[in-house]
Amino acid sequence: MNIHWLSLRLAMAIHQEQINEHGGANGLRDKGLLESALMSPQNQYYYNKIIDIPSLASSYTFSIVKNHPFIDGNKRTGFIAGVTFLMLNGYQFTASEIEVVNIIQALASSTITEEELQKWFIAESKQIKNKE
Repeated sequence: MNIHWLSLRLAMAIHQEQINEHGGANGLRDKGLLESALMSPQNQYYYNKIIDIPSLASSYTFSIVKNHPFIDGNKRTGFIAGVTFLMLNGYQFTASEIEVVNIIQALASSTITEEELQKWFIAESKQIKNKE
């Protein structure tokens, strides 16, 4: 399986886009926390043998939201990072905007667990069929 991982550069671009679109303070609070968040899905894949793309996508979202590496926009950036990872790996995300807001707010306030977030990502992710 050839997985397309998110780079530091891409994560920074996602954050910048979210700040430009929705406002908030721009900037990285802690580069090490962002790097740690970006490595979390790879650790899940290589060490815990988690190989399904939606679970790995949820790891990006969870880690960025919880690590809080940016000055502002961590929830938005974390969610979009997870969805971007899905898209790069042949999936689309189907949840409604209101559901996304509710789940990501619940994650930020520790109302849902990492496992619950993972189950939600699995339920709301659909593999895009190749046109051949």
